[in-house]
Order: sequence, then C-alpha cells, then structure tokens
Amino acid sequence: MAEVILENINKSFGREQAVIDMNMTIDNGSFVVLLGPTGAGKTTTLRLISGLEELDSGSISIDGRLVNTETPAQRDVAMVFQQYSLYPHLSVKNNLAFPLRSPILKTPKAEIERKVMEIAEILQISGKLDNKATELSGGEMQRVSIGRALVRDPAIFLMDEPLSSLDARLRADLRIELKRIHADLGSTLLYVTHDQVEAMTMATHVGVLEEGWLVQFGSPRDIYENPSSIYVAGRLGLPRINILPADLFTETRGRASQIGLRPEHIAFGDGIEASVKRVEHLGDQTRLHLQVNEFAITALSPVGNPYLAGSTVKIQPLNPLCFDERGDRIAGTNR
Repeated sequence: MAEVILENINKSFGREQAVIDMNMTIDNGSFVVLLGPTGAGKTTTLRLISGLEELDSGSISIDGRLVNTETPAQRDVAMVFQQYSLYPHLSVKNNLAFPLRSPILKTPKAEIERKVMEIAEILQISGKLDNKATELSGGEMQRVSIGRALVRDPAIFLMDEPLSSLDARLRADLRIELKRIHADLGSTLLYVTHDQVEAMTMATHVGVLEEGWLVQFGSPRDIYENPSSIYVAGRLGLPRINILPADLFTETRGRASQIGLRPEHIAFGDGIEASVKRVEHLGDQTRLHLQVNEFAITALSPVGNPYLAGSTVKIQPLNPLCFDERGDRIAGTNR
C-alpha cells in the first residue's frame, strides 16, 4: 500500500492535450475512481502513473518516492486492463503465478504456491485452478486477470475499465467482489471508468475529468450533492439530473441562469402543471416522465404512484442546485 501524489502533471499527444495541470492525492488504502467520458484523460493518467507514458511536465510520487524517471517495473504498480490478457495455453494456476516468477521479483516456489492459493480463495476460483484460461467464462477470466495483479502485492493497483466488456449481471457481481477485496486487503486502488454506477458504488473518492482537467475530487456523496458545475452534476446520478431554466418555476433565483433538479427533488401536489407522458415501473421505484412546456422532466413518483400516462400533475422543486450562465455552480439556492 502507498500514497500516490500527482503534482501539476501534463501530457500532450501532438496538439491534443490529454492531461492538463492535474493535482491529485490518492491516500494510502483508498479506492479512487476516475470518472469521465471517452477522451477525458482517464486512461492516460493511469498510464502516466504506471510509467507506460512519459510525463511532459510535473511529478509523480509513490510512497514518498519520486518515480518520474523509473521504469514501469521499478514503480511497483500492478495494472488490470479492459481485456483479460491471459495466456490461453496456461492453466489458471500458472496464469496467476506468472507475475511472481519474474526475475525481478524472485519469489520462492513455496511463496508462489501460498499466494496463488490465497488469491484464488479471495476471488472464489479455487475450483478452477487446473482449468485452461480458454475453458473459463468471461467473469471467471476477468477474475483471473484481476488475480494476476493481486498476487503481486504492489504499492498501488491500477484498473482500466476492467468490467466494461462483461454483461450487466457479471458487472454487478464483480463490483461487489472488488469492493470486498479492497476491504479485505486494505490496498490502494485507482480505477478508471465511464460508468457512474461503478463510481457511486465502489469509490471512497471520485475524480471527475473533463477534457484533461480534473474538475472535482471528493467522496461520491459530496460530488452528487454538491457538484461544482452542470457537467459534474450530469456525471453522477441515474436518472440524470434535470437541467431547467431558472425561471421555469415562479420563484426568483437571483444570478442563477439554470437550475438542476435530481428526480428525487421534485415534490408533487403544488406548483406548476406538468403532463405525464410515460410511467416506468422499476420494482423498487416508479419514474414519471413529465412535460412542462417544451421541457422534459424525470421525477420519482410518490409511493403508490397515483399518476397515469396522460394525466396532469402539479410539481415544485425541492432544494434545487443553481448554476450561472456558464454552467458553474452558485453556492446556495438564492444567490
């Protein structure tokens, strides 16, 4: 385990700035998720930390050691990629053991055996150790891929969208597994994704990236409740936040140009009229898709859902987030 510190790091590819003046501290034992769309700089940040890409400027420290000039092998990091990257001709056991047999690590045979069995138990693949990698399901192959990193016991684990190629059920199962593994091992983990559910459910801290900039860093709850901009507000939350003109409801909102309303922050019974266009029953909740003038609004229906498609309801905002004309958050609701 180790603390990782990024100070003013920059990386460009030709005229394209991939990472811009990034400052971030990954605390020892934390589970940090970098969240953003394709091209935001997530994977490049991982590759800079691992040493697979060279910095243009800035510094990276791992466990108090400046690593700018160190090779990937010297940095003591383990990386899990989106693709499984397993050796198909080797058994699960030998795939797990392969990193430990590196001439750099020089791990004794008995220690390799112990670590492989320990990680196989943690990943719940002990019964698959003699199987070839090609005989595994997609979820099992990704567990082995993660296990190849875990046996290393590195300073930090770097994971680049390792669950994105799996189906929804497997992703949900492995999210739980990764969180459990992190809790059991107390490891430092930096995880890249564009999936907000992964960020919300697994992270101790989330870094939101926008076109190479780290625009907000904090706990998932803090970023959800106190986003710094419309862009950040839209990265977390499902259904997505409703962004509406500040004067859609009759209240005066000072400098605000737009307001943001989470679906759960819409009250029923009073306010302005909205037509119910569609009702979605999702078991644990019901979503209402509403129309006010030309604006579509998604809300969570009250328990029991007395509303039907085609009906009219009255709605009003509860604790809206206020944004200026540039999309930046204005502190408070009436400034």
